Amino acid sequence: MLKQLLFKTDRKCLYKFVYNMGVKGTMSFNRYQKRLKKGEFFPAFHFISVTDDCNLNCQGCWVMGKKKNSRMSAELLDQIITETKAQGSYFFGILGGEPLLYKPLFDIFQKHQDCYFQLFTNGTLLSGEVAEKLRKCANVTPLISFEGDEQVADVRRGGNDIFHRTQEAIQHATNTGLVTGVAMSVCKSNLELALSEKFIQSLIDKGVLYLWYYVYRPVGENATIELSLSKEEIQQLRLHMVEARTKYNIAIIDAYWDGDGNGLCPAASGLSHHINASGDIEPCPVIQFAKDHIGDKPLAEIYQSSEFLKELKVEIPRKTSGCIIMEDPQWLANFVEKHEANDTSGRENEVERLRRMAPVSSHGSGIPIPEKKWIYKFAKNRAFFGLGAYG
Repeated sequence: MLKQLLFKTDRKCLYKFVYNMGVKGTMSFNRYQKRLKKGEFFPAFHFISVTDDCNLNCQGCWVMGKKKNSRMSAELLDQIITETKAQGSYFFGILGGEPLLYKPLFDIFQKHQDCYFQLFTNGTLLSGEVAEKLRKCANVTPLISFEGDEQVADVRRGGNDIFHRTQEAIQHATNTGLVTGVAMSVCKSNLELALSEKFIQSLIDKGVLYLWYYVYRPVGENATIELSLSKEEIQQLRLHMVEARTKYNIAIIDAYWDGDGNGLCPAASGLSHHINASGDIEPCPVIQFAKDHIGDKPLAEIYQSSEFLKELKVEIPRKTSGCIIMEDPQWLANFVEKHEANDTSGRENEVERLRRMAPVSSHGSGIPIPEKKWIYKFAKNRAFFGLGAYG
């Protein structure tokens, strides 16, 4: 993996990854910890959905079914990044919809060369030309969703020939010398593939540097709750990741467990929050409720004064170390009604959907399996390897 990173990654991309992501990312996390000790709060990382537009229709997608799609203005995105940098944080996850449909995207990457961006993409629009534009920006790592084989991918993603189009996107990214990652939202229909040695080795052979596993979360208009993993399957996935980290020449990333194998919720910890395409500040992408909006006051003041986010960070850990929207959706419905939080789903029925939803297992319900490899335990303890985006 180190050989791939050092000798097959574009030089400028490698520098930005090491310095912007590695050095400055670690410093950002340290500043976050110091703020907490002083009783101050501002998240270490931001995840920003720049558009609701997408060319696919995935199962479990939180942006599907909106009455009207939103697109964040370039000015608002620039404001979020600028105010976040003022707090010493330089890492951003860029989500959608499909962010490659967002026209100002590359201008933002170029303007903020002191930052590092993780681009969450379905890959179907990641052509050789797009990969070259990302290489010139250098401060971006594409994280390409890989949801199953030839049969499963089209059903999961709501499109045609998704498997081969994703394979091509991965090849374009690695051939161009980008720091390339692959993400899989693990559910019942792709669990076997997720755990297979053949799948992981195929990514290594293509030059992929990191594989990010999520646990499927049933949300949105097409929640497809029957795809949710059982407690035993989540435990199987966790054990696989711990073992895979000792065997394969690829970084295995997750956003759900600490170094000792205990479940965690990045939103409940305050490590990261999500800003949707309308500018609403949500706990995370799948909890689509907000009391605060960008532009109401400076971002730092919002985080210091938001009773909604503050109480959520207190109450969720009392309920679970896993995902509250999976384990107790009715409690979440009561919580957001108590705070009179706005429904930011764009569907205007999110509380009703939560009340109808049956609880399912999440990553917080298993037996802790500690990391075996010291580098992962060190990274999780010092810089939170998962970064906490979405599942």
